[in-house]
Order: sequence, then structure tokens, then C-alpha cells
Amino acid sequence: MSLKSALIILVSSWLWIPAIAQVDSTATEEEDYSQYDNLDFVDGSVKRYCSAKIIGISPAKLLSLGYDFQLAHALTVGAIDTFYSETANISNSQGMRFTANIPVISNNALIVQLGATIWEMRYAMQNDAALDHPMTKTLAANGLKTTGLNTTIFKPINEKQFILVQASADLNGDYSYSSFQPLKYTKYSVAALWGKRTSDYKQWAIGLSRTYRAGEMNYIPVILYNWTSVDKKWGTEVLFPARAHWRYSPNPRNMVFVGYELEGNSYRMGNQLAEGFLSSNHEIRRSELRFRAIYEKQLKGFIWISAQAGYRINYLFDVDAVANGKDFYRGFFGDQPYAFQNTLTNPLYFNISINLVSP
Repeated sequence: MSLKSALIILVSSWLWIPAIAQVDSTATEEEDYSQYDNLDFVDGSVKRYCSAKIIGISPAKLLSLGYDFQLAHALTVGAIDTFYSETANISNSQGMRFTANIPVISNNALIVQLGATIWEMRYAMQNDAALDHPMTKTLAANGLKTTGLNTTIFKPINEKQFILVQASADLNGDYSYSSFQPLKYTKYSVAALWGKRTSDYKQWAIGLSRTYRAGEMNYIPVILYNWTSVDKKWGTEVLFPARAHWRYSPNPRNMVFVGYELEGNSYRMGNQLAEGFLSSNHEIRRSELRFRAIYEKQLKGFIWISAQAGYRINYLFDVDAVANGKDFYRGFFGDQPYAFQNTLTNPLYFNISINLVSP
């Protein structure tokens, strides 16, 4: 080969490299991997595992930064000790939400994600100057916060079966970031499921969870059901009872969901505005059902925007006395009395977030 020919080939390869590097793999139509179902590995002894995803499912959010806003509603708190029942009119409640879920191990045989959660909810009360009850005073001044760590583990057993484990540790309360809540008040949740990926379009699983989504510690069965129609337009994404949605995808870059989510946890009232009215610590058992419609759109590459609107229905907002952070199990049938009970009315709510999703 002459020197001139070699230079022409070298320059041509340099010109091709940037063009290939700039291709956005997410800008093409989603590939139908089912066309490879009948292909076998050259080495038949290599064990094959099922995938964690199915075709058409919404992309997993690696990083999410959002803003949550609830319209006007009212809170009536119960009497306790020397404090009478009172009603606070809430102009709005709102707060920022940040979540992260980063893969630390990702291969055919095991996927492990580690994540973090930072949430807050601020309550703008119209009559805060006249509030006397410790609960309404601390909510008006401090709101509620959640700071937590979580992990998700997906372990395929073979080509069809898998095990899914989710666990979290959260600090919930009316604390400030400058005066952090003691770690002994951490709330632990875990769910373990066994399931099957029956095709590229369907997976299901059953399991058991220890959860605070209903406001207080409970043990409940869990059902996962993800399905996509053959035309990839319709589907379901269900992790019952935590959430369930119908999905419509006119194309892979736009998705519409209709369904609900059960959201909640147990929040310690440990701020000085809430202390001193009983010898025990007190925790708000917060739980709410959010019936909603969600629209998600790919902006560019792996950046998506999500907007949702719906109706928030209060399920629980009562207060328990919990000595030294030692929680107890009431379940659905326990008769342990609450320290005092509250009524929270139901508003419309809105949420918007910007998300970095997985490939």
C-alpha cells in the first residue's frame, strides 16, 4: 500500500469517529428484542438470565428533582393534655423532592442500585399567628422532612424467574437540617418478591413487605404486574398496594399514565415547638392516596420531564405516642388508642420533575 493510500484511509477514519460518537441511541425507535428469542449462544453451557425490564416499560429514573404543590385545605387537630382541638386553614402545602437511584453492580446475573431521598413538605397556614396547639405550630414553622437511603436488588435465577428486594432507611420529622434528628428514630422498610418474566412483554411477582406507606408500621403482601401490549401502545405498571397505573405510549418518547399511589411514613415531632406537652415522643402517622394522571416526555437523550396532576385523599394523619423511638405494631386490627386524632381535608395537587433516566 502506498503512503498516499494509507493517509487517505487514516483521514477518512478520523472523519467517521465523531459522526458515530454523536449518535443518540435514544433518538431511534425502541428495538424489538423479541426477534432474538430464537437465537442461542455459541457456548450452550453458558447460563442465561432474564432481564429486569420488559419492552415498553417506562425508563427507570436515576436522578429526579421535582416540586410538589397542594392547593388549599384544612387541618383539624385533636385535643391533648392542656391543648384544645383547633383548626388551621392551609393556603397550600409544597416542597422540593430529590431522589437518586444509581446502579453500583449491573450485569446479567445481578443488578444492585443504591439511592437517596430528600423530601420536604411546608405548610402555609393562614392563621399561624393564632395557633396554639403544638402540632399546628411546628407544622407551620418547620413542616415535615424525609432524608433517607435505599437499595434495590434484582437477582435473576434463570431465564424466567427472579428475586426482587427493596429496602430503605428514612429519618422523618419536623427537624431542621442544622439540628438533625437522632439516628435512633430511623424508620426501616423492606420488600422481598419472587417473580417470573413470562415474555418480553410481561413480568409478575408476589412477596411481602414491612412498610410505613399506610402511615404506621405494617406487614402486607405485595403484587407486581408489568405488562405491555404487542403493539407497545398500552400497558400496566403495578406494585400493589403501593401504586398502580395504566400506561399509554403513542411513541417511545411520550407516555401517559393514569392510576394512583399510596404515599406515607411516620414523622417524629421532635422540634422544640412540639416538645414538652407529654413525656413521650410523638409521631404523625401520615398516609395519603394520590389519584393522578401523569405525562412524561423525553426532552433530549436521557433527560425526561414528568408532570402530574391529581386529587390527594387523606388516609391517616393521627398521632401516636412512641417512647424513645421504640415503634409498635398496630396493624389493621390493633386497638391501641392514638394520642390524638386529626382530620385533614383533601385538595387537588400538582407535581413536576426533571429526570435523568437509564438507557
